[in-house]
Parts: sequence; C-alpha cells; structure tokens
Amino acid sequence: MAASKKYESRVMESVVEEGAAKEWSAEITRRATATKTVVSKTQGAFASEAEAQVWAEKELAVFLELNERNKIKSRNKKRD
Repeated sequence: MAASKKYESRVMESVVEEGAAKEWSAEITRRATATKTVVSKTQGAFASEAEAQVWAEKELAVFLELNERNKIKSRNKKRD
C-alpha cells in the first residue's frame, strides 16, 4: 500500500439485518486536521474483507497519483 500521512484506507464490517450475511465496506479517508477525518471515497457491499482491502489499496494508489498530478498542475499555474 502507498504510504501517506494525509490519506489512508479503512475497511469496516457491517451487518445489514439480524441473521443476514455480513457485508464489508471500504473507505478512503483524508486527514483534514489533527482531530477531523473526512471520507473522500467509499464503496460497500463486498462479500469478504479481502475484496474490500484490495479495492481500498487500489483506489488509494489512484487517489495519491491524481493528487500528485494536481499538485504539479497547480505549481505550473502559479508560474504562469
């Protein structure tokens, strides 16, 4: 998984109804302040924890790549 202080992935288990099958959901979270965390992207209804973890790691990598691209574009705009 890509390392970042600001972004991370989180996998959670949820029970929809009593006696129903458990579902897993994954979130990409962003650290807004020292005490506040904001969910940037979420996906649910995974059958297993492993599926949710794979999705979260893949999306986090894409998220970090786009973030880096946006930083570069922003720096280039400031120079113009």
